[in-house]
Amino acid sequence: MTQQIFVNLPIKDMNRSREFFTRLGFSFNPQFTNDQGACMVVADNIFVMLLVESFFQTFTRKPVADATKSTEVLVCLSCDSRARVDELVAKALAAGGTAPNPPQDHGFMYAHGFEDPDGHVWELAYMDMAAAGAPGNAGNA
Repeated sequence: MTQQIFVNLPIKDMNRSREFFTRLGFSFNPQFTNDQGACMVVADNIFVMLLVESFFQTFTRKPVADATKSTEVLVCLSCDSRARVDELVAKALAAGGTAPNPPQDHGFMYAHGFEDPDGHVWELAYMDMAAAGAPGNAGNA
């Protein structure tokens, strides 16, 4: 059985969110996209459901976190190069996102990230597995 992952994120403005992520190069599956939710395609089996807050609220009895004031999740996407990490951060900044932290170079791993217009943190990481060395060395960077 092939599994898929769907990350559900609350958003305030559907048009703003779709425009932001389209400018980063993501596409949307029209079969699962309307004015309340948009299915952003990250990879063959990875999707992000951008759900307008009022619709998102129907899936939980808990209050919806305001990602501009607290961190409810850190979404990390792997990239195939350091250049791709920098490219996506640059596109996010040009599209209206912010970069809350400077890039981090751990030798075997290079990471940077951005916050989308709703305050969700998106981390981007390139890992050079040859430079990572033996299993368990990640904590020694």
